[in-house]
Amino acid sequence: MSFFGVGTTDSSASTASGPARGVHPSSPIPVQGPPIGQNVRVPLGEGGAEIFPLILGGSEFGWNVDLESSHEILDTYVELGGNAVHTSDSYAGGRSEHIIGQWMHSRGLRDDVTLAVRVGGHADNPGLGSVNLVRSVEASLTRLRTDRVDVLYLDATTDSTSALEDTLATAEWLVESGKVRALGAVGYAAAQLVEARIFASAGFPRITVLDVPFNVLRRHEFDSDLRLVAGAQGIAVTPSHALEHGFLAGRQRTRLRGSLSVRGAQLAANLNRRGSRTLRALDAVGTELGVPDAAVAVAWLLAQKLVTAPIVNAYAPGHVEELVQGVGVRLSRAQLSDIARAAE
Repeated sequence: MSFFGVGTTDSSASTASGPARGVHPSSPIPVQGPPIGQNVRVPLGEGGAEIFPLILGGSEFGWNVDLESSHEILDTYVELGGNAVHTSDSYAGGRSEHIIGQWMHSRGLRDDVTLAVRVGGHADNPGLGSVNLVRSVEASLTRLRTDRVDVLYLDATTDSTSALEDTLATAEWLVESGKVRALGAVGYAAAQLVEARIFASAGFPRITVLDVPFNVLRRHEFDSDLRLVAGAQGIAVTPSHALEHGFLAGRQRTRLRGSLSVRGAQLAANLNRRGSRTLRALDAVGTELGVPDAAVAVAWLLAQKLVTAPIVNAYAPGHVEELVQGVGVRLSRAQLSDIARAAE
């Protein structure tokens, strides 16, 4: 059971004279009230949001996970105390946003969720040019059935031509109009973050969150320069690919109900000695602590300096329960060293 699980009570389960018939006296005591995870919050950069240190990603919604299953995953995440959801205008051609928007609207949770949206990759409004950026945000707001985005991730990997000053000027209008509350960045190099901070000193909005692919097997993209700049600017890092497409959860070895992504299957087919060593290290620590490999991988990330909250994707509610356990795990220096050494 997840460390942040929510129990339920049954008024017929017990009576004044003792346990009801059919319920063993040693049965676990039901948990009442809000989930423990609801009290676990960290600041997401300087944008003002306080979030659970694990962001639920929606990249599989509308693609490998249908609407009903997506809503079950989202419900489980919130029930365990989560409050930050990430999506993109390009995920499943916008269907991910539709699914999340419908879920927030039907549950009445918009004000309780920190909503992060990555823009720049939709085929209708590609890039970060002024006109397309505004159109992208407006389209995302419509699909999400909301009036604002809490964190807007500007995806530089989709656009190498738009001037950063023009992008930030447009972002300034979006912030001032109330459509966006804080800015994040994807694919920005250290030099670009320095340039963005110079523009911020002239009045443009600051980039306060950074998404970079990062996990124990994939450390080169979060290089020393990027770490140095992010740390100096107080930028919150929200790593994507936290489980390397499911590989670090060990799912390829059990072939869970065909739920793996194509990329995950490719990784499984190309296991190398480094990956095998890393999985064995995760297995050893997980066995020692009584948690699944996915939780250990999340705990390793959360132990890294500057990491605020990994972005994780799930294919089923059970995966969410595994991942959330990583928030409650504290790895020792020896365990961190063993995992990192195995991945070298």
